Amino acid sequence: MQINFYATLRPIVGARTIDIALEEGATVQHLIDTVIERYPPLRDQLVNAEGRLYPHVHVFVNGRDAPYLGAAFETPLASSDTIDIFPAVAGG
Repeated sequence: MQINFYATLRPIVGARTIDIALEEGATVQHLIDTVIERYPPLRDQLVNAEGRLYPHVHVFVNGRDAPYLGAAFETPLASSDTIDIFPAVAGG
């Protein structure tokens, strides 16, 4: 599965895009947990003390923001899905 990182997350990961193999049917939450396990410094950037994604962080699955998917973070993923993870972004 291809995962694209943006803005301040790229230096932490060390790349714009990574590939992670997940079991078929793994959920969005499982993906988030796996990414944090693989790149521990992302924990403070992505989730709060309870392990929930910060509201200002967006995880898109094939262009759709995860909270708005049918089962939100429990939505199963396919190996062909493209994931985009955005931190808070501001500009003017």
